[in-house]
Formats: sequence, structure tokens, C-alpha cells
Amino acid sequence: MSSTEQIIQPFLDFLKFEKRYSQHTILSYQTDLISFFDYLVTSLGGVEQSQISHIYIRSWLASIKDEGMTAKTINRKISTLRSFFKYQMKVGVLTQTPMNKIIAPKSEKRLPNFVSESEIDTLFRHVDFGDDWKGRTDRLLLLIFYQTGLRVTELVTLKEGHVNKANSTIKVLGKGGKERVIPVAPELMNEILTYISFKKEASFNSLNECLLVNEKGGELNRRGVYAIVKKYLSMVTTIEKRSPHVLRHTFATHLTNNGADINAVKELLGHSSLAATQVYTHNSIEKLKSVYNKAHPKA
Repeated sequence: MSSTEQIIQPFLDFLKFEKRYSQHTILSYQTDLISFFDYLVTSLGGVEQSQISHIYIRSWLASIKDEGMTAKTINRKISTLRSFFKYQMKVGVLTQTPMNKIIAPKSEKRLPNFVSESEIDTLFRHVDFGDDWKGRTDRLLLLIFYQTGLRVTELVTLKEGHVNKANSTIKVLGKGGKERVIPVAPELMNEILTYISFKKEASFNSLNECLLVNEKGGELNRRGVYAIVKKYLSMVTTIEKRSPHVLRHTFATHLTNNGADINAVKELLGHSSLAATQVYTHNSIEKLKSVYNKAHPKA
């Protein structure tokens, strides 16, 4: 194990076993920290943890900014270092953090990309998914994304046992191991139950408990899910981003545009902070502006 790995591994274990972060999130932290410590070695010949100052951190941030990284990416890296040095203080390796004098750059606020209601209607009414196993899985996958706002990891790990037919809900294991219960429309619940019936008829030689499975009865993978979403969204929309997260944005945007309470949307999305949810109110305001400009005689 390299010296860098020895330094960061206890922190990564903390994220995995105590914070219960997803493997995808932990990998992001690991990538950022390796990049930082590699910079200290290649540019400064290596620096002891206790000697790392805000000057070295600013120098690293300046170097990655010169590589063309956006303010949003830089802010994520700053957040990684804040968490890392906070942990080092917690376990007694450091007595103070070098992050106190680091100011995060302002990120350009972008409204979330989302698919229009008419495009969603076209997707589920007019697109032919096929009647084979893949077609059925693809269609249900898209329906669940749009009608529940699940994250990718939440969807691929959604268990058949988490579907509650009696209450018409699904139980979701979100970030940090936090559970939330999401109501499911009767039409979607019927789609889910029909899919489960087809699974039983298929008699997959698998003990896989996941709700959605591939043609062999195995768990879906993230890359495959991204490909499915991109394929079908490309048929109905011209927006640049066509990912599962866009369908999550679409779920939240359609709710707020139709008058849903922002706190309720926060709970449905599994956000820990209302600030993360409030971005969707901007889309509602933009919609109101459009209506005003078209309808008001003095606009």
C-alpha cells in the first residue's frame, strides 16, 4: 500500500462503514484525494500532513482550474478536502484544518434539465418498447424513474420485497442508508405487479431479490441503465442531457409546476436539506414568467 493510500484509506473506510456512502460517492472522494496528494508529491516533493497549509491547497486548486475545470467541479474537490481534514481532526491526527482560509468559487446556477410533460406523454403512449423481457424491463424502469424520482443506485438495488401492494408504496434505501417511503400511483403499482408475475413465469434460475432484472435474471448495472434512458429519451426530446438524473429532475419539476409543496418534494426526493430542493422552484417561476409574458397585455 502506497503512503497516499495509507493516509486516505481510514477516511474512506469511515465513509463506507460509518457514513454508509455509496461506492460511487466513495470513489469520487478517493479520486479527489489521490489527485491532491499526487500534486503535493510531484510539485512539492511531498508534504507531511501536519505541514499542509491553505497555501498548498490554493496552489493545487489553481492548477486544476488552469486545466479548465468548472467552478462546480472545484467546489466538489474543496468539499472533499473539508471532509477529509475534518475527519483527521476527529481522529486526532491534526489539531486544526487548513481549509479555514479556502473560499469556494461561485458556481453558475443552472436550472435542472427536464423533459416536458408532452414529451413524457409521447414516450409512454407512442414509443414501442417491444413485448420481450428487455422491452418490459426498459419500460417499467423509465416509468419508475419518472413517477418516483429515484436515483440510479436506488433503482438498481430496489428489492421486490420493498413493494407494498396494500399501501401502494415502495420503500427506498437512499444516500447514507436513509430509508424513505414513496407513494405509487395505482397504474404504476399495477405495472409493477404485472412485471413481478412475468418474473415468476420466467422462472429465472436466480435468487436475485431485485425488482428489475435483465434477461438472465441478474441485477441491472448502472452503465446499462444509463444507456437505456439515453436511448429512449433521444426518441422524444432534444435536450442535451438524457440521463436517469434528468428523469429525477423531471419528476420534481412536474410536481412543483403543478403546485406540489416544496417540503413534500424534498421528502420524496430524499434530500437532507431544503436548499437542494429549492432549485426546482426556479423552473416554476420561469413557467409563470412565460405565462405572464404571453397573456398579460402590458407584458
